[in-house]
Amino acid sequence: MTRLSEQSSRLVRDELKLAQAELTAKAKQGGIGAGFFGAGGILAWFGFGALIATAILGLAVILPAWAAALIVTVVLFIAAGIAALLGKKKVEDLSPAPERTITNVNRDVAEVKEHSHHDNA
Repeated sequence: MTRLSEQSSRLVRDELKLAQAELTAKAKQGGIGAGFFGAGGILAWFGFGALIATAILGLAVILPAWAAALIVTVVLFIAAGIAALLGKKKVEDLSPAPERTITNVNRDVAEVKEHSHHDNA
C-alpha cells in the first residue's frame, strides 16, 4: 500500500508537469495568433491611410501619383487580410484542454482500478 501511495504521488506530479508543458505550448500558439491579428490590424490601419492618400492624389488628377498610391493601398489590404486569416487559423487550432494529460490520467486511473481489483481478489 505504501508503494502504491508513492507511485500514485509520483504519477500525479508527472501528469501535472505534462499538463503544464501542454498548456505552455498552447499559450505560445495563442500568442502567435494574437500577433498575427495585431499585424493584420496595423496593416489595415496603414491601408486606410494609403486609401486616404489615394483619394487626395486622385482629386489632384495626377494620374501616375494616384495610380501608385492605389497600388500600395491594395497591396496593404491584401497583406492585412492574409495576416488576419493566419491569426484566426492559429487561434482556432487551440483546444481548451491538455489532451495528452487527460488521456494519460484516464489510462492511469483504469490501471490503478485494475490493480486494486487484483489485490482485493
